Amino acid sequence: MRTSFISALMRKIARPITDPYRRYRNARLIHSARISVGLLASILLTTGFNLPHGEWASVTMLVVIGGLQHHGNIRRKAAERAVGTLIGAGLGLLLVIQHNYMELAGLTYVLMSICCGFFAYHAIGKGGYTALLAAITLFVVAGHGENPVSDGIWRGVNILIGIALALIFSFALPLYAFYSWRYNLSGALRDCATIHRRIITGLPVTDDEHQKLINRLNKRMVEQRSLMPSASKEMHVSMTRLDAIQRSLRMCISTLEILAHTRPEAGDSKGLELLQSTLAPENKRIRVLLLGMARALRLGSAKMLNEADHKPEKMLALEAAAASGMAGYVLLTFELSATLETLRQQLADTAKRWKAH
Repeated sequence: MRTSFISALMRKIARPITDPYRRYRNARLIHSARISVGLLASILLTTGFNLPHGEWASVTMLVVIGGLQHHGNIRRKAAERAVGTLIGAGLGLLLVIQHNYMELAGLTYVLMSICCGFFAYHAIGKGGYTALLAAITLFVVAGHGENPVSDGIWRGVNILIGIALALIFSFALPLYAFYSWRYNLSGALRDCATIHRRIITGLPVTDDEHQKLINRLNKRMVEQRSLMPSASKEMHVSMTRLDAIQRSLRMCISTLEILAHTRPEAGDSKGLELLQSTLAPENKRIRVLLLGMARALRLGSAKMLNEADHKPEKMLALEAAAASGMAGYVLLTFELSATLETLRQQLADTAKRWKAH
């Protein structure tokens, strides 16, 4: 009895750091704690072993992991940093040796300028981060050519130590981009459901509350785009598929905005009757699709993405719409339903990969 109580208590205490959704909600706090502990480890390691120029390990760790909270991003940046460091450190040491051997400062400056010009050429475009870091590391190791060879070697070693520490601490309570992608998309779909309910129930679509929802949706769309490259790598889902999901969400939001401005006026009794009776089954289907997908993304459950049983009664609704002059609104409603069905299928196709690989 006592053991089970202690076990339950420990699970409750650990839940904020073991539950992915709790980690998503507390991502900034976890990231800041990880950086603090990582820097402390870097300082203790380099000062404990009395490594010359040990501060470069801490600087490197901050460069690699400081502005990146997602595990996939950290691994990529660490790999790019390692390649750039090795290239820059190697060239820096060669320049130091050349400077000490030939003692021609002018030649050293020209060679350094040529190397950095080459890196600048490649810094614009793919691999730009690696090229830029190679140029920076060259100066860190070589200075203006007057640094001792031993200093250059130690600075290069400390930079590699910083990269290793960044990778190690990225595995401490890792924050995966695909979780943020899922939860953010779930929140966007719930906001869409709220906006749709406001439209069909006659609530204002120009007040501050409605605009706040629209602004939050637009913000989520921007966040989704920034998360996609890392989420794609972590889930092993192609960017093409994630782009298709993003397009479906964008179409859904655009259709809702048009519906909000084409719905029947408050004094249009026929239009309101059409909205609340003839389109009621389709509006219910839209709500079920939106909330079902949001719940599936939140819980990571593919079973919640099963195809809806309801088949749209499109012809009946269009006949009623023709009599009330609401054909455009009805067509948009069915267009929204079709877009959501496409989105449901897209999510179902990727659901098995909603985890890190």
